[in-house]
Amino acid sequence: MTQAHPTPTPNPAYVGRFAPTPSGPLHFGSLLAAVGSYLEARSRGGAWRVRMEDIDRPRVQPGAAEGIVRILDALGMAWDGEILYQSQRDEAYREALRELERLGAVYPCACTRKEIADSSLGGPAGPVYSGACRQGLSSRRAPCAARVRTVADVLVFDDSLQGRIAQSVEREVGDFVVRRADGQFSYQLAVVVDDAEQGISDVVRGIDLIDSTPRQIYLQSLLGLPTPSYLHLPVAVNGRGEKLSKQTRAPAVSCQDPVATLCRTMRFLRQEPPPGLEGESLDAFWQWAIAHWQPQRLQGVRSIVLTDAEALA
Repeated sequence: MTQAHPTPTPNPAYVGRFAPTPSGPLHFGSLLAAVGSYLEARSRGGAWRVRMEDIDRPRVQPGAAEGIVRILDALGMAWDGEILYQSQRDEAYREALRELERLGAVYPCACTRKEIADSSLGGPAGPVYSGACRQGLSSRRAPCAARVRTVADVLVFDDSLQGRIAQSVEREVGDFVVRRADGQFSYQLAVVVDDAEQGISDVVRGIDLIDSTPRQIYLQSLLGLPTPSYLHLPVAVNGRGEKLSKQTRAPAVSCQDPVATLCRTMRFLRQEPPPGLEGESLDAFWQWAIAHWQPQRLQGVRSIVLTDAEALA
């Protein structure tokens, strides 16, 4: 692993993280979250942890996690502690589900995706679950998934860049799944359990995940877990307005010239690397970037268009 860079006065209360899904190589959209979370942690004298969100086994690409780690290392991004792998933490998620069952906060659901789509209105996260199984299953149906029983109260949190966010989870999302029909635990449950396990005080990630945050805060309250502070960065979109992702064939990050790649990332994040920084060492780049990180330049920005030329550079 690379050596840690000089940082401001240590702040043990701040713990950030980068949590990619290893479903393919690291692309520019994910690099933005990595760099933003790293700079926020290091500029505040805090720790920065890495977690592989490989809980959805069918989506995981063999060798992708190792490739992401190699890219982070090649870019000089030093993480603290051991890398946590969600695929190794089923027992922790099972224990959290048992606690939710003890609280009476979950119930079995036998609805199929088609039934949900046919009986639901659309919300920010897709179809809003109608609550068809809330009162129990008929004797002819076997339970498949486990859903959290939500409430109509409006949940409010203050995002460091996007301002005040308010959502009624019940009305806008509905009772949501914490264990799928195939027995796999959901992202929402896993991320809450893992943020607590890793002592995460501040979550810095892309705004594409901001609609998940109220569900995560709701689970934190049910499980008696601390709620981190949140900062949602704008996402990179292509000329058609599509978020850069594996699905939109975003190219993998190149490390042929690490400092040039990082300077390009900083410019996209509306920072202003000085002329000549691209010719400096990785250490010199990070010393400058940590000292000059100004996330407020992204206040209220939800997306930034990345040209094809920039994406491939």
